[in-house]
Amino acid sequence: MPDVPWSTPTRPDPAAEVYVMASRFETAGLLGALRFFLRTPGIILQVRKAPGANGVALRARVFSRTFLTLSAWEDREALYRFARSEPHRSTSRAASAFTKESVFTFWSVPAAELPISWAEAERRLAEQRHRQRTTG
Repeated sequence: MPDVPWSTPTRPDPAAEVYVMASRFETAGLLGALRFFLRTPGIILQVRKAPGANGVALRARVFSRTFLTLSAWEDREALYRFARSEPHRSTSRAASAFTKESVFTFWSVPAAELPISWAEAERRLAEQRHRQRTTG
């Protein structure tokens, strides 16, 4: 699957602060990667319709069993409302059965800085992954 490029469901005021989340998922095997891959289009569509969503992108590396997500939200509560809603809620619970490792990182930026680059997201994810491995 090619990357799903950044899309902007709701354009924020450029002066506003937005809440950004980047995630990295590695599945335990190729079958898990295929299962994860097959569920991603529905979740991307859900984000694009979610109240408070300011942007979303996906980087899928099925044969490497790795998936990266990047999203921006009007605030933390908008992200949490999305995460608790269906189909994301049940999909993420089901995915935990075949996920080997997951990393999440969160930060705020001025909306004028959107879209966030993959380089920035991957840098932050690598830092968070290192912290998780050294403290946990």
